[in-house]
Amino acid sequence: MVERERSDLSVSVQSELLSLNRTGLYYRSVSPSVEEVALKHRIDEIYTERPFYGSRKIAAVLKRDGREVNRKAVQRHMREMGIAAICPGPNLSRRNADHSVYPYLLRDRTVTQVNEVWGIDITYVRLEAGWMYLVAILDWHSRYVVSWELDQTLELPFVLSAVERAFKGASPLILNSDQGSHFTSPQYLSRVEANGVKISMDGKKRALDNIFTERLWRTVKYEEVYLKSYESPKAARYGLSRYLSFYNQERPHQALGYRTPEEVYFNP
Repeated sequence: MVERERSDLSVSVQSELLSLNRTGLYYRSVSPSVEEVALKHRIDEIYTERPFYGSRKIAAVLKRDGREVNRKAVQRHMREMGIAAICPGPNLSRRNADHSVYPYLLRDRTVTQVNEVWGIDITYVRLEAGWMYLVAILDWHSRYVVSWELDQTLELPFVLSAVERAFKGASPLILNSDQGSHFTSPQYLSRVEANGVKISMDGKKRALDNIFTERLWRTVKYEEVYLKSYESPKAARYGLSRYLSFYNQERPHQALGYRTPEEVYFNP
């Protein structure tokens, strides 16, 4: 909202009119070091190939690579990246203790219709000199990506934007997520419940409960992200937009009898 190039109103006057703290307007974030970027990219590669590896094993692999990094540093990076091993163990996608947790509604359930169950999740996307976060909502029956959003931080708004965009087209019976702080926040829960959707959350040590979305992440990374070298957030947004359109509209899916997700979603 602040227009820095205006000559008639200084930044200080604009900040006063908008009731903003002027100090924050002059803040410029420090870019991550080359070493941190490379380390997080490597952690992402290890985790995507072996999602059942926890911080101990990832630290061991990094040591074999010749990278001297201890387990606590790996845990911190994984926490910042929003990832955790999909096996029993410490839950690094921590929820806010004051937020509500809902039961897992999908155990032993066979999903037979589109818009019966959606899954939502967040993953790390690497750039040449940094990273971004991708959130996607997936229809479990058709494997169709209903909505997605990309952002440079793990703040809540980009998740809410993806949810609101998805609900403009349809609503599922059940929306499943993990117990992370985004999905236990009142803002997220209120939007889902306002659309008459039942909320389901993975068991505390059962990240495999959202396995369809985990498979989507592997596909996106091996077929798009790891083959490209995004120079900027704009390049990442362009590349992922093209790929996810291809994934929905052109890529045949073996589990769907080699039909595309879009064909199954709109012509079940």
